[in-house]
Amino acid sequence: MKIFTLILNIIAVVLIIYNATKLDFKEPFQGESMIAAITILASLCAILLLQVLRISKKIEEKSKG
Repeated sequence: MKIFTLILNIIAVVLIIYNATKLDFKEPFQGESMIAAITILASLCAILLLQVLRISKKIEEKSKG
């Protein structure tokens, strides 16, 4: 599970970096820039959810052990 969440975190960070290059700061809510902003937010949400999953698994291990 640890490797799985790590791989997904790396993929999400790569998506954030890639979509940051697609952002147009002059018109952030036009065309492709809007899609890039939405994808960046979705990747940040995925990272947050994966961290919650990792913490919950650690708590589960400590409560069993």
